[in-house]
Amino acid sequence: MIDTYSWFAVYPDVLLLAMACIIALVDLQATDARRNLTYVLTVGTLAVVAYLYGSHAAAGDTVYGFGNMVVSDAMGNWLKCFSAIAVIVTLVYGRPYAASRDMSTRGGELFTLSLFALLGMNIMISGNNFLVIYLGLELLTLSSYALVALRRDDGVATEAAMKYFVLGAMSSGFLLYGLSMLYGATGTLDITQVFNAVDPAAGGVPLNHQVLVFGLVFIVAGLAFKLGAAPFHMWIPDVYQGAPTAVTLIVGGAPKLAAFAIVIRLLVEGLLPLAFDWQQMLAVLVVASLLVGNLAAIAQTNLKRMLAYSTISHMGFVLIGLMSGVVNGDAAGTYNAYSSAMFYAVTYVLTTLASFGVIMLLSREGFESEQISDLAGLNQRSPLYAAVMAICMLSMAGLPPTVGFYGKLAVLQALVSSGLTVYTGLAVFAVVMSLIGAFYYLRVTKVMYFDAPTSQAKIEGGADVRFVLTINGALVLVLGIVPGGLMALCAQAMVRTLGN
Repeated sequence: MIDTYSWFAVYPDVLLLAMACIIALVDLQATDARRNLTYVLTVGTLAVVAYLYGSHAAAGDTVYGFGNMVVSDAMGNWLKCFSAIAVIVTLVYGRPYAASRDMSTRGGELFTLSLFALLGMNIMISGNNFLVIYLGLELLTLSSYALVALRRDDGVATEAAMKYFVLGAMSSGFLLYGLSMLYGATGTLDITQVFNAVDPAAGGVPLNHQVLVFGLVFIVAGLAFKLGAAPFHMWIPDVYQGAPTAVTLIVGGAPKLAAFAIVIRLLVEGLLPLAFDWQQMLAVLVVASLLVGNLAAIAQTNLKRMLAYSTISHMGFVLIGLMSGVVNGDAAGTYNAYSSAMFYAVTYVLTTLASFGVIMLLSREGFESEQISDLAGLNQRSPLYAAVMAICMLSMAGLPPTVGFYGKLAVLQALVSSGLTVYTGLAVFAVVMSLIGAFYYLRVTKVMYFDAPTSQAKIEGGADVRFVLTINGALVLVLGIVPGGLMALCAQAMVRTLGN
């Protein structure tokens, strides 16, 4: 018999699964092309589960269920809440976009597969066991493959889906092989027990350090694939460009929060005694991501491809926070470093939602607003949408008073506070790369405000899209001016999660 605590840990996820199945069945009977009922049920379901996750997160309780295979804690519940909200915003932006495209994206698959993708994210975030994390990862990736391939007759989308599938399978193989090595060395799949096995202070049987590090290399490589960090970034530009823009946002938004969560689960909660080893690996990923992401983005004329390369550089900043927690064996700075990384990941997703929302709003049937030149003179056509896009570009560049500036400041502060000379040098390198990245972000702003319009087509968007986009853009600005609330939330979540 399953105890009450087990159900308490997973009942929002069970509700999400049940509703995803019900909505899929309801959609089979739908006759209207816009799938109004499917859309309403999907958004309603997401709103309810977001509220449930937020309520659990605010309570701050940590509950283990099903033999410690799943965990419900503050960090996980906040990330689930933010992921559900991100999917809601994505569907609000994506519904008009999908409705004006061919029937393959006009059906209910966009909504039902989004729900199953979110369920996969939530299972990943809740996982306290290697198998649970891997099952959630596979549910997310299989749903994502199908979403990218929704335009079955589009050669570019099909090519992107195949690349995504092949490289995604490779990364899953890397991660699975690394986890199997750790299982062979420790004899357990439970993350808490893995920590006790590799921690010398726990008094367990001494383990072969070389075997642990060998498995760790594959785990870090698999996680880097999921985050999109260089040199494991090859799938990101092609998938971002080839997928329908609504799907690009599904793939590039909320899953980043789930990827961040499994990095915390595996590397921090499970393998913190090996921090000296995996932090060196993350340092290499940081340098490669900042270098490749910013330099490659300069040469892009396709807006979605440019944002793909910028994603790689932003993941480098997330990794900066993750590699700053333990200094010379001292874990005193873990809460500050990891909460800064969480803050950066959440605010990056927020900014990404608004930027892709503008791209979808400017697209219309038979025309994809994917080139930077398509934004020419946007301020003359719509000052509001140009302002939202400009705020997003300034935030991604890390310029005040946007939230991107505070996010970069927080992770760099955590890095510099370590006191290590090499970390200070890495912080200087990150700042230089940000200055280079500012070029391609400001180029987009220049095109919107100073170039002549190439099109006079009316920009159409429903009241719900305009409202959500306005709030989205305003949050990017407001959270940069008063970031204390969200930063405190992230810090409190990390203290409650890692302090247990």
